[in-house]
Amino acid sequence: MNQDPIYQESLSITKENALLRSVYNWMMLGLGISGLTAYLTVHSPFVMKLIYGNSFMLFVLLIAELGMVFAISGGVKKMQASTASTLFLLFSFLNGLTLSSIFLVYTAESITTTFLVTALTFGATSFYGYTTKKDLTSWGSFLFMGLIGIIIASVVNIFLHSTMLGWIVSYLGVLIFVGLTAYDTQKIRRMGMEITPAAGEVYGRLSIIGALMLYLDFVNLFLLLLRILGGGRRS
Repeated sequence: MNQDPIYQESLSITKENALLRSVYNWMMLGLGISGLTAYLTVHSPFVMKLIYGNSFMLFVLLIAELGMVFAISGGVKKMQASTASTLFLLFSFLNGLTLSSIFLVYTAESITTTFLVTALTFGATSFYGYTTKKDLTSWGSFLFMGLIGIIIASVVNIFLHSTMLGWIVSYLGVLIFVGLTAYDTQKIRRMGMEITPAAGEVYGRLSIIGALMLYLDFVNLFLLLLRILGGGRRS
């Protein structure tokens, strides 16, 4: 084995880049499926009635999505890469069904604009997470506590209907998911240092779990920015 430091550093960078490329490819595929599904759903009166005409159906979809997130996150080490990728694609499809509701609330122009803003913000933050020499490990517990906080605040606001609390949650949520994007990118990069594409199943599973992490960061960031920037549809 070549022990030359320059060679080892080059090999490490190659492995990191390989995993990140795979992660981004899966993430973009998932976003594409969700976006196309949402667009087609909102243009299908039958499907819209099926989903939003029955609150039980929407509840089932949300529970199914949550279950898939936990299944992939918690069981990815035990399942085959093909199973994990299938679950991820199915999750992207189901999430597209529920995301179709944004077309009922916001104008197409504001959705497009917010998506571009989200893409630029996500790209810049992810690039920072990849290139920074700063260890972002300490951010993990802080960001997780912040995430729990905004979830609790959002639930409480369902009953309070406070506009001020809603804005606070939205702005803090943007900061938290910007931080999570950088944190998760660095975490994925470090996972790439420990494996190679030749690792087969392990490589495939890590690609999916990484794609899920960044997919969730992107979608949540998009929804929060849409709440802030989005223009409502006229009645």
